[in-house]
Amino acid sequence: MKHPRKKTISTVILVALITVSTGLILILGACGGQEDSRRTLLNVSYDPTRELYREYNAAFVEHWKNTTGEDVVITMSHGGSGSQARAVIDGLEADVVTLALAYDIDAIALHGQLLPEGWIGTLPNNNAPYVSALTFLVRKGNPRNITDWDDLVREGVSVITPNPKTSGVARWNYLSAWGHSLRQDLGPDFADILQDPRRQEEVYEAQERARDFVYRLYRNVPVLDRAARAATNTFIQRKIGDVLINWENEILLGSRELDEAGLEMVIPSTSILAEPTVAVVTGNADRRGVSDLAEAYLRYLYEEESQEIIARNYYRPWDAGVLERHRQTFPDLEFFTIADVFGGWGEANRTHFVDGGIFDQLYLEQ
Repeated sequence: MKHPRKKTISTVILVALITVSTGLILILGACGGQEDSRRTLLNVSYDPTRELYREYNAAFVEHWKNTTGEDVVITMSHGGSGSQARAVIDGLEADVVTLALAYDIDAIALHGQLLPEGWIGTLPNNNAPYVSALTFLVRKGNPRNITDWDDLVREGVSVITPNPKTSGVARWNYLSAWGHSLRQDLGPDFADILQDPRRQEEVYEAQERARDFVYRLYRNVPVLDRAARAATNTFIQRKIGDVLINWENEILLGSRELDEAGLEMVIPSTSILAEPTVAVVTGNADRRGVSDLAEAYLRYLYEEESQEIIARNYYRPWDAGVLERHRQTFPDLEFFTIADVFGGWGEANRTHFVDGGIFDQLYLEQ
């Protein structure tokens, strides 16, 4: 597989170090003409998508120019998904949001009233132009013999994962661990069993064991960084921890340099199907007169050429042909969904991540 540019672990670290609270701002656009006359689009995104949107934005600018004759400028803001959502609610004038959690876009709709609450379904695949998985990064030789989620709760294993209160991937990590415990307890049909009213006593006991499993995992977490890139920096640069739980794409991003960096990747047996979502922030885009541009920008993510860019940046594309061309990059995993196991993001957040929810309870018990 050809790579459009060299991607290294050191690049990931450098970007993490220069990120500020509202994210690294990148400006891409066609050269020439008066800059003030060009329309601009602000994409507020989550932490690990810098490389993806750097390449995608350049492709979209060229596509838009070839299609319409118009020069446009795309600007980016990156940070933890939850922090980015709060920034938009507080006034960061995003025209589109491309965040790690549907719940974060729900919050913008509910609290910022900047897009319809029924925004899911305005784009294909429930507004998720790609999916991802959760994988592990360990020290070279895997000295702790970490092969699956169960190994993360062993005594003495130090686990690096970001803070679920501020990081999108951290919530996926948390829910993936919880779901793995349920699957181990209830078997491969666990998602169906969870909905079976005849087995609710069994389900209750399994949920209690899952709570204890996640408690023991976070007891092994020495530091909670705010976002995915910061956690990567803690593990690689600061050399803290035995294992990092992170986006599959983040780990694959530096896969060619892992051996040199003294690291290796471990694929767990199961993962929640991570579905980062995108939406037009209609309140801002309409006011600024860029709604057509914003809609086209997000829809172009689903085109074959864009799905190829997505795959090259180690996110799993929906396009079957593109996925097949990159099959060797993406190992087979047993996936479960947040809808099937947790009732969707709204229910998962109310149960686990609101102030006083299960995560807060577990963390206070440490």
